[in-house]
Amino acid sequence: PTHNATPARFRRRHCPAILLQYQHIFCSTMTNNWLCLSIYAICLWGAAAFVPSSSASKRISISSSTSLYGVRSAVRRARDSLLSKDRTDKDLKDGIAFFYDRSSKLWEDVWGEHMHHGYYIPENRTDHVQAQIDLIDEVLKWAEVDDKNPPKNVVDVGCGIGGSSRHIAKKYGCKAQGITLSPYQANRGNELAEEQGLSDKASFQVADALNMPFDDSSFDLVWSLESGEHMPDKAKFVNELMRVAAPGGRVIIVTWCHRDLEPGEPSLSKKEEKILAKINRAYYLPKWCSVDDYCKLLEKEGAVDIKREDWSYIIAPFWKAVIKSSLNLKSVVGLLKSGFSTIRGAYAMLLMLKGFDAGVIKFGLITCTKKKAEGKE
Repeated sequence: PTHNATPARFRRRHCPAILLQYQHIFCSTMTNNWLCLSIYAICLWGAAAFVPSSSASKRISISSSTSLYGVRSAVRRARDSLLSKDRTDKDLKDGIAFFYDRSSKLWEDVWGEHMHHGYYIPENRTDHVQAQIDLIDEVLKWAEVDDKNPPKNVVDVGCGIGGSSRHIAKKYGCKAQGITLSPYQANRGNELAEEQGLSDKASFQVADALNMPFDDSSFDLVWSLESGEHMPDKAKFVNELMRVAAPGGRVIIVTWCHRDLEPGEPSLSKKEEKILAKINRAYYLPKWCSVDDYCKLLEKEGAVDIKREDWSYIIAPFWKAVIKSSLNLKSVVGLLKSGFSTIRGAYAMLLMLKGFDAGVIKFGLITCTKKKAEGKE
């Protein structure tokens, strides 16, 4: 496409849906208003620069197979975003792959190979990449995975570009396999494994966490770090984690959850649901559940030694650090290049911060073991 669209042409053709969508987000986000307005202005400037002219638009042919991200669906998606409408399972699956295909390079350029929260003890630490590595090690320690009984075969469910898998493979000398819906992430994970001399220990492929391409009882460590929030069917997700775990194997789930409901409380408040619904649209998330919900699902699967903990206070500085890291030229240019869905995800960082501050979002840790067959030690 050409880049000769004028601001006037952009406003006439493209601003209504985009302006309304972002005003909806910004007006509901009362913190860091100066940041909201700054990013908002940058977004509109960048969008105007990259809108194709009418003559170029006529030359663009959009097939029905790409209609999810094409012009024909733009109005529908803008409307659904305004209403924070739930997506179908298919839209979620396609959207997750698209979102991470477009955003993963930007994240790696700014933050490195680990695509998850950091461990902020002490809370004023500024070595953010090391904080992310420390989170992996501290979660493993908390779940009682150690050098005395190291894992031999690990699956990383929702692996990103494989940072956790490669770290665990190096730490314990074990085999690690990662799965993701994003072809970019799987390819990049394998590239980094090759670069780091770990291609014989860590490998990555495109696969669905709700239908994993592994035999029953294949892994003595099943690791899911910040991927459970993407699963539309939490019961099926937990079932798959337990299915591929070996008897006596350990399952670790680290995930975004909503707060536990109080006794007699039927649901979250409308205000809390509204915050989560906006985040869902930006990050391609389904309905949220609580840590208590996960524990009940694991109990139904026969899991033993279930342990849980809330680490929201430990990761609290993370979102502020991510927002601060976005305020430089490299990040802004990368954001504009990554496209609309990544820009929207950047805005949702403020909503995540608001959700944690309000206590509706929790950073939950759950671990358990798969029961051994009777008579076996």
